[in-house]
Amino acid sequence: MLNALLSRAMSGEKIAMLTCYDATFAKLMTLAGVDVLLVGDSLGMVIQGADSTLEVKMQDMLYHTRIVAKGAPQTVIMSDMPVDSYEHDLSQALANAQALIEAGAHIVKIEGGGHMVDTARYLVKNGISVCAHLGFTPQSVEKLGGYKIQGKTEEAANTILADAQAMATAGASMVLFEMVPAALATHITENIPVPTIGIGAGPGCSGQVLVLQDLLGIYTGPAEKTPQEYKAPRFVQDFLSQSGSIEQAVLCYVQAVKRGEFPTARHSY
Repeated sequence: MLNALLSRAMSGEKIAMLTCYDATFAKLMTLAGVDVLLVGDSLGMVIQGADSTLEVKMQDMLYHTRIVAKGAPQTVIMSDMPVDSYEHDLSQALANAQALIEAGAHIVKIEGGGHMVDTARYLVKNGISVCAHLGFTPQSVEKLGGYKIQGKTEEAANTILADAQAMATAGASMVLFEMVPAALATHITENIPVPTIGIGAGPGCSGQVLVLQDLLGIYTGPAEKTPQEYKAPRFVQDFLSQSGSIEQAVLCYVQAVKRGEFPTARHSY
């Protein structure tokens, strides 16, 4: 399934990806034509009520991957490797990645560029498909000083480009860009041999991803914040308010991505 999707993407078909955390939504998204279900460590925020992804553990990712796989046996599933599950030791990274694959994932996502290239290469060498996550990396939110756009300077942009090229060379199947200038993401997409996924990275990527709760307009921030205190990122769009039902909201998102109608310039940096 994954190879067929990658081939279609390289032929110009846009990839529609959404986060998914349970079997019910997995089935609904599959019926709506979502290409990839991302079992994201974003569950730490939208399911567990934390203010970041840093509290998510491997047992959480394994549980949610298993139940998503039960609801979508014929859909590509990508699972995040949570913080401290892959950064320190190659054998640890492989064992945890294999556990996610056994739970039902087809591809795992790791955050970081140059320092993660050897990890990506090692996983690929051992039969694990990898998506590299570059730009703003939520697991490094404290080091980055908060939720900030990445790649705005020439030096930073060149680093992201070099990291994307290195990850593709190492065998990564996809590269995901979060919160980077649209022009940069487009340029990199045109200059690496694998599909790219954007979230806050403009319309020039090979596909797009959103957090399900953001798409439905129901995420109001961490538990300790009031809904009035939470401001959704620029790249978020509430598809539910336009469509009237959850099923139609997901379908509208898929169609908008496939037609190149989402995201637009107003969703981009």
